[in-house]
Amino acid sequence: MTKVSVTHTVTLPDPVRIARYLKAPELGPKALFFSGGTALRDLSRELVRYTHNSVHLITPFDSGGSSAKLRKSFHMLAVGDLRNRLMALADRTLHGNPQIYRLFAHRLPKDQCQDDLAAILDEMISGKAPLVADVPDPMRKIIRTHLGFFRHAMRDHKFDLRGASIGNLILAGGFFNYNRQIDPVIYMFAMMVKARGTVRPIVNRDLTLAAELADGTVLAGQHLLTGKEEGPIKSPVKRVYLCASQKDTTPVEVEIRRKIKDSIRSSELICYPMGSFYSSLVANLLPRGVGDAVAKAQCPKVFVPNPAGDPEQLGLGLGESVRRLVEYLRASCSKPRPTSALLNFVMLDKRLEIYQHPLALKQLEGMGIGIIECDLASEENAPLFDERKVIEHLLSLA
Repeated sequence: MTKVSVTHTVTLPDPVRIARYLKAPELGPKALFFSGGTALRDLSRELVRYTHNSVHLITPFDSGGSSAKLRKSFHMLAVGDLRNRLMALADRTLHGNPQIYRLFAHRLPKDQCQDDLAAILDEMISGKAPLVADVPDPMRKIIRTHLGFFRHAMRDHKFDLRGASIGNLILAGGFFNYNRQIDPVIYMFAMMVKARGTVRPIVNRDLTLAAELADGTVLAGQHLLTGKEEGPIKSPVKRVYLCASQKDTTPVEVEIRRKIKDSIRSSELICYPMGSFYSSLVANLLPRGVGDAVAKAQCPKVFVPNPAGDPEQLGLGLGESVRRLVEYLRASCSKPRPTSALLNFVMLDKRLEIYQHPLALKQLEGMGIGIIECDLASEENAPLFDERKVIEHLLSLA
């Protein structure tokens, strides 16, 4: 087999290519997204119209909300963002999927006692609760069984059911049933809801995201960095790294698995998308081997920065954000890699004033990074992006 490199010029967006994807999304490109949180939820729902072959590598380090309670009680990776992405990619036309979506999105009340909440959970396990009864078999039996596994596991732990996400409890039950392995659980539910794409955690370890701020403060826990639960950070981020727990902030190293390396290397497009810069994007790039796999991928690599407003990017201009992105990618490599092997393009909305200055576009071009200026903003919600526009510009490069 002979391999050759071919260079060609594309129009953004490419109407012919986009029409082809819309006609046959099952043949769409393998676009890979380093992602986490909810920033790509709406984009993922739209993406299934263009391709059923996207890959979503998700950060499993969430330390807030329902995931935090599960992690604290059972020392497991966070499953909430995995659940969100599976549901976003689900085939919404499939019989039973709307009912599964409602069940997975349901949360137990926050204002009831533990005994009452346990009784609600038992009613779900029995299949009598309307939300469960509405799900058709065999999906209903699988869900009841996994909730039963969780119910059994929580007997040995003081787990607080108030506000618990039922979808998270279902995935956690599967995790316990499969000897604390998450991949079989993701695969089962992806098949069950006919997810039009692949979802995987970047690593399957119980680790914590830590941030050292410029003033010397160390924040151990993703929720302390995002500004959603504890308020915005007061000092810029100096560095982020992985550690064993919120109590033990000693940096630890972890390497991505072979299947993750293979997914990255075989991509037809790699996207570093908008979302929380450190906790959703950079966190995915911290494990060893990510940069090497990206460098070996023979495809365009594109960064789509946030419009100004991400609290994690305090004091961080667009140009410095790009430089830090490349630095973290390079740090995960086993040997020196040129910038061109890690990042090719930065895709910006043509209204450059929406980005945090300094832009440093000339310096980025000097690094060999192409600047793509195009129309990405939503007409109704500018400066927020229109998911369809972002997808069509990105997939035109694949």
